[in-house]
Amino acid sequence: MIYSPVYLRTENELNKVLKIQRKSKRDIGILFLSLWDKLSNNLYYDLDKLRNRRGAPLYVVDSFTMPHAFVIFKTTKVPHLIQFKKGGIESEFYLSRIYGELRL
Repeated sequence: MIYSPVYLRTENELNKVLKIQRKSKRDIGILFLSLWDKLSNNLYYDLDKLRNRRGAPLYVVDSFTMPHAFVIFKTTKVPHLIQFKKGGIESEFYLSRIYGELRL
């Protein structure tokens, strides 16, 4: 799936996104990162390559500004990609697979 990154700053923004997704059933991705983690930090800067792409939104959440979001999705490892697709919800922790899903 082709994604376009959207950086969220508050948990309220994420809650609104999830509420809209429940009603519309559209494809979205949520990427959980911790900017203190080296792998997450590298992925965060690699997301700049996706800025000009058009596609499904990839909501980027970091552990410093939105810690409660990590609890909602039971995220204990970062980076963590959650994809809402027509077939259901997919969760991915493996870095190489996350890069593959994001086509980086």
